[in-house]
Amino acid sequence: GWCPLSPAGTQTTQLLVEPPRRPAVVWDRVTLTCQGSWTPSATTWYKDGRRCWQEDPNKFHVTESGTYKCDRPGTGLSPSVGILNARLVLQVPARALLEGDKVTLRCWG
Repeated sequence: GWCPLSPAGTQTTQLLVEPPRRPAVVWDRVTLTCQGSWTPSATTWYKDGRRCWQEDPNKFHVTESGTYKCDRPGTGLSPSVGILNARLVLQVPARALLEGDKVTLRCWG
């Protein structure tokens, strides 16, 4: 016999942002990493809904503002990540925050 995967066990494609701050801004030298099953060379990148080419298929070095996604066969399309090109931003760590947590805010301009 066999057991189908439960939704909790299903793998999905994830888009990691470095440095891990929100909002992500172009001048922060943002690198996106696509994670999911399959080989990295099979990664497809999208900016603002249009397919784009990247020399390193696993990483995308952002040079323009926009909305980015990646796609991997087997795990599909990642959630989108917006990268801003703002003059002034207030950044917070890109992690879940709970009441009482100490947080370092960054004001960049």
